[in-house]
Amino acid sequence: MNKSKKQIPALITIFGATGDLSHRKLFPSLFHLFQQDNLDDRIAVIGIGRRQLTNDDFRAQVKASIQAHVQDTKHLDKFMQHIFYQPHDVNDEASYADLLQLSETLDQEFSLEGNRLFYLAMAPQFFGTVTDYLKSSGLTRTKGFKRLVIEKPFGSDLTSAEELNQQIRRSFKEEEIFRIDHYLGKDMVQNIEVLRFSNAMFEPLWNNKYISNIQVTSSEILGVEDRGGYYESSGALKDMVQNHMLQMVALLAMEPPISLHSDDIRAEKVKVLKSLRVLPTEDVRHHFVRGQYDAGQINGQEVKAYRDEDKVASDSSTPTFVSGKVLIDNFRWAGVPFYIRTGKRMKRKSIQVVVEFKEVPMNLYYQRDKHLDSNLLVINIQPNEGVSIHLNGKKYVQGIETEPVQLSYAMSAQDKMNTVDAYENLLYDALNGDATNFTHWEELKSTWKFVDSISDAWSKFEPEFPNYKAGTNGPLESDLLLSRDGLKWWDDIQ
Repeated sequence: MNKSKKQIPALITIFGATGDLSHRKLFPSLFHLFQQDNLDDRIAVIGIGRRQLTNDDFRAQVKASIQAHVQDTKHLDKFMQHIFYQPHDVNDEASYADLLQLSETLDQEFSLEGNRLFYLAMAPQFFGTVTDYLKSSGLTRTKGFKRLVIEKPFGSDLTSAEELNQQIRRSFKEEEIFRIDHYLGKDMVQNIEVLRFSNAMFEPLWNNKYISNIQVTSSEILGVEDRGGYYESSGALKDMVQNHMLQMVALLAMEPPISLHSDDIRAEKVKVLKSLRVLPTEDVRHHFVRGQYDAGQINGQEVKAYRDEDKVASDSSTPTFVSGKVLIDNFRWAGVPFYIRTGKRMKRKSIQVVVEFKEVPMNLYYQRDKHLDSNLLVINIQPNEGVSIHLNGKKYVQGIETEPVQLSYAMSAQDKMNTVDAYENLLYDALNGDATNFTHWEELKSTWKFVDSISDAWSKFEPEFPNYKAGTNGPLESDLLLSRDGLKWWDDIQ
């Protein structure tokens, strides 16, 4: 964590403070920031929820959550003195008047300078209602900054996202809206920029002259767990591709920004996302594959099919797997496919980027029935953070036979102890007004436009689900997607 920035006094108001996200991620992250002196002592946190809890009741719950998720709980009692609770009905104007009164009291008590960060960790259908009331109640009329942090999903298609954005913009300016994509808070995702733009050995090769293809995989062994109701309305395309996967593509494909200022970085990402080739309906079938998991085995345990999960329709056509060939129509990447793949109940849990370089123009070491192995740059984001380069070297035998050589950097145990949760990074950035790793509206517009074209094409015919067993790498059609181009997924590469 960068400690060079000034500590900012602020009132943090969390709507949905009794929910799973708040207890599992937000409060442990805020405590760790506080413990590491990355939060000012002039900080206060109001938890907002429907339950009728006292401050003491709520503090006991938050304390238990922090103790369950943070090993070192030194200074926990001191942190708890900054935590408060407000029972609240998001649809009741009077509740916002009570919240305003508490906010002004805490502002005086902790000398918060009128700085207010509102975090909406709640169902998206309430986003517009809350922001309207925040403005009409006077909560956004403050002498300090006002910022809004929003969880996904932001709309369910381009039209609904535009409507929601227009509503929120009545109360907050674009530069005050921080749309979270927690993948952008992961250290190794942020490392993509560092690898590209601080190493002379990579950037000159980072184009269609030297790169054959780039593969981005985010696979899970888990199913939908208790999120069946939500997942039925989103599926892998909207839950993962529209945000996480395309954000990683943008980081991999963007041009070097003129500075590390958030506006300059986001401007380059927007250019990439606007360059995504939006496919006509007849081409979607040849460029994208959807899947849904059937019953199978994970780590020796029998698991049920998606259609047998709680709150899932018995004839559901919701995809739990998506793979696709993404094309970027610009000078740098013309002709280079970006293959993306994400799914649940797959063979292993992994977030990984594989950059495959083209073969040398004339292979002097070609042997009959054997080609040189591809040169690869592998960025492991989770669970084994690190980077590896795969080269060809001479075998230690007579002759000219080659064998693959791997140069690896894996994050040490000490490094892992010092890493922070993605939410901790993002909360710190939001408090400091750094929007680099948050999603700008122009990015959202482009990703929804791209994803809507796929959704529209898929809506025209019913899929044959389920089409892959739990514990596998997805449907056969996903492998064919690459084999038609003479390529393969680099599964199990480290």
